[in-house]
Amino acid sequence: MLEQCYFDLSGPILCPVLGSITPLFIPNSRIRPIRLIGLCASLITFLYPPVLRIQFDPSTAKSQFVESLRWLPYENINFYLGIDGISLFFVILTTFLIPICILVGWSGMRSYGKEYITASLIREFLMIAVFCMLDPLLFYVLPESVPIPMFIIIGVWGSRQRKIKAAYQFFLYTLLGSVFMLLAILLILLQTGTTDLQISLTTEFSERRQIFLWIASFASFAVKVPMVPVHIWSPEAHVEAPTAGSVILAGIPLKLGTYGFLRFSIPMFPEATLCSTPFIYTPSAIAIIYTSSTTLRQIDLKKIIAYSSVAHMNLVTIGMFSRNIQGIGGSILPMSSHGLVSSALFLCVGVLYDRHKTRLVRYYGGSVSTMPNLPTIFFSSTLANMSSPGTSSFIGEFLILVGAFQRNSLVATLAALGMILGAAYSLWLYNRAVSGNLKPDFLHKFSDPNGREVSIFIPFLVGVVWMGVHPKVFPDCMHTSVSNLVQHGKFH
Repeated sequence: MLEQCYFDLSGPILCPVLGSITPLFIPNSRIRPIRLIGLCASLITFLYPPVLRIQFDPSTAKSQFVESLRWLPYENINFYLGIDGISLFFVILTTFLIPICILVGWSGMRSYGKEYITASLIREFLMIAVFCMLDPLLFYVLPESVPIPMFIIIGVWGSRQRKIKAAYQFFLYTLLGSVFMLLAILLILLQTGTTDLQISLTTEFSERRQIFLWIASFASFAVKVPMVPVHIWSPEAHVEAPTAGSVILAGIPLKLGTYGFLRFSIPMFPEATLCSTPFIYTPSAIAIIYTSSTTLRQIDLKKIIAYSSVAHMNLVTIGMFSRNIQGIGGSILPMSSHGLVSSALFLCVGVLYDRHKTRLVRYYGGSVSTMPNLPTIFFSSTLANMSSPGTSSFIGEFLILVGAFQRNSLVATLAALGMILGAAYSLWLYNRAVSGNLKPDFLHKFSDPNGREVSIFIPFLVGVVWMGVHPKVFPDCMHTSVSNLVQHGKFH
């Protein structure tokens, strides 16, 4: 059993661990071998998920490639691994982004290069383990460990003097919100005698206890989404983080909250989920309108994209709590798409910042005539951020609106209005940053993305177009798991 797991899930989990340990034995002066080891470890890890996808059976909702290792036998707590149609694509997205983050920091992270590679690979290990974990206690431990390498990356390699404050804000927000989740897990352990997810899903909790447990888990997951008003940490963390930190922060950690809702809150506490739907719909709809409007007032390029991310993730929560196949299935697609689109936009901003050392919108303009390749990439990412047909965001957000209209037409209308505002701020950002007249008083040197930067952008553009024109592969894999989730909660 253990040998089988090694070739299934232990491979992508252990490979980053080994890759993070190896550079520790190499002197700091040999930075190139350290970078190559980190890149090779992340690329080898990326090769595992396609093999898992080939072996994956989409006709069953059961967890596959399952392995259970005894962790705390006296408390009946095990290291229980497995993936289904919902978690598979998050594992793929994680292994896709980490090599790119290492390439992004290839020339910029000259100081503490060994530590940067180690932090990146440890972060990959933690995030893959989160999406494979089928034990609620370890699911609590692992997401609470993800902020540690992120805290280091923001605090050490951040771009401005406020980076320490942003790092602490990010860490404390996620930590304090999760204390209630720990209490909920302890209560589940006392009632069931185990933290096995499969047993917890079949346990009948009283309605009052379900509501308490749901609120406790909501306090943890809402901060990670992030939902308004606990979203303040997100724009600050994005602005102060280095480009690679912003890419991975938008790509994966923002999905931990919504993934937690899908994996635990909704299937484990169906009655509480039903009761709390208006409580989710209201702040989510407000957040979409509020953050979209706030985005139009920002002057920092990164903060514009950060607020845009908050709006997109709150649209995802509306889809999930629509409690139907269209809404839940549709919410998974924008989560995957957001990991590509927002990351590509942050990379575009990173290219501009590397050349001009400013992210203030008023200093930019006219780069379409001096850097023709970057505006083309920027425009493609902008179209995807607007959820234009033919891009990765369109199908998922369309399904979310379909699912939301079946439950509450007013909420769906507000969500659609948020998408219109999304198109407005996306075009506004592109127009201010790329079009117009040059401002030679502020910006003097112009150079298009080099070969390394173009090679980083290409996978994102291919992924955005592929998900937009051929989205069938995603519903095919996750339809059975989503249907089982809806039927388990008796939401249909």
